[in-house]
Amino acid sequence: MNPFEAYMDVEAAGARLHIHPESVKRLIRQGKLPAFKIGNKWFVERDFLEQFALRYDPRPGNKATLF
Repeated sequence: MNPFEAYMDVEAAGARLHIHPESVKRLIRQGKLPAFKIGNKWFVERDFLEQFALRYDPRPGNKATLF
């Protein structure tokens, strides 16, 4: 198993959440979505993203947090 299969980059996370990758980065900066950076690329753990996606509504004004 590839150890990176457990993680998604912001482009894949954006596709999963149906939002722009910059919006994923905003969620990361706001502390709503845990992530880590390698070089200049952010990665989100797939399991956390799935939990977040269950409660996330991308429409403006709707808020969701992982915790």
